Amino acid sequence: MIERVEHPGEEMINIAKTFGRLLKDRFEKDPHFYLFSPDETTSNRLTEVYDMESRAWNLPMEDFDLPESEQGRIVELLSENALFACMVGHLSNGEQAMMTSYESFFSIIFSQVLQQIKFFKQMDAVSWRKPWPAVNLLSTSVCWRQDHNGFSHQSPAAISALLDVPSGRVNCLFPVDDSSAEATFKYMLAQENVVNLATFDKNENPRWIDSSHAKFLFDNGGASIYQFASDPDPEIILTAAGDIATREMLRAREIVKNDLPKARLRFVGINSLTYSRIGTTDRQFTNNQFGDYFTQHLPIVASFHGYPETLKNILSTYASPDRLDVHGFIEEGTTTTPLEMLQLNHNSRFDLASAVASRLGRPDLADKYQQILADNHTHAITYGQDQIVLD
Repeated sequence: MIERVEHPGEEMINIAKTFGRLLKDRFEKDPHFYLFSPDETTSNRLTEVYDMESRAWNLPMEDFDLPESEQGRIVELLSENALFACMVGHLSNGEQAMMTSYESFFSIIFSQVLQQIKFFKQMDAVSWRKPWPAVNLLSTSVCWRQDHNGFSHQSPAAISALLDVPSGRVNCLFPVDDSSAEATFKYMLAQENVVNLATFDKNENPRWIDSSHAKFLFDNGGASIYQFASDPDPEIILTAAGDIATREMLRAREIVKNDLPKARLRFVGINSLTYSRIGTTDRQFTNNQFGDYFTQHLPIVASFHGYPETLKNILSTYASPDRLDVHGFIEEGTTTTPLEMLQLNHNSRFDLASAVASRLGRPDLADKYQQILADNHTHAITYGQDQIVLD
């Protein structure tokens, strides 16, 4: 538990390793818990689970193998379809499980997930059918940081596909740091008859909020004002959903404030989305809340982990589209540097700072930030690394 964050954004943590620790603790507490993974447990930095549990294995073992046994509860198989089917079978016994995969490959099982959503819906009509534990999916190795695998491994399509299903059975969760990861993990295990998709980066990112704030996000309908990054009487609203998206937007705020100290900016963090709404299936962000947090008229610049139209469509249920400037993944990618990857999709801190400056009537600053990106592009192409280290 993180009781207090003295300097938000300064301490670096790893969300994936936090989930690895949480999974290890769950294995210790629940002898029936299983993790299903298409050989990506260690690749996704969830390695700490092997401190507590072994991988299922019934063939000869080598000295270099990870802990393995016939009774192992970490099931690794390079077939998302087979793994999901196995997990559903385990959930049908009333026992909890989770499945992890690279983000780009969760779309492989969408048809199966959709059938499970339909099954959950039909369960409501059958009085004797007991609730199932939630289908919990951990999505990492995300589209924004494919330093090695490239464009083939870049796709947030599963998020859009799930949010398009008008079922009341889907939660897309975006933990921003370790405090948020703990609250997300607890929420996922507490749910029944829904599909939860948690998406997070496997690299280091800043810590922003404490544990009470992370819990408040779920209790409050999926969004909150980050007071340390907000001014009274704002003239523009900044928002983000996703760990990298949040990092880039908050760094964009710092860039703008450095050049325009008197600019009045408010940041609203979003940690969960469901069909057509901010929040979750059991607690959604109301129109009145939206008006209080995002105001009734101010422009909104948003950064999203996935496709920008997905978040824009949700925000449009609360606000007129002309207020919205939403940035996200626009299917531009390759094996490149972190800042270049963000720049290709116009979702870097300097792209976002440029958008904010334009909304504030400062095209000169917008041009300045674009020139920084142009210079970095030349440097990255020449030397294979960014001029600016993302933190």
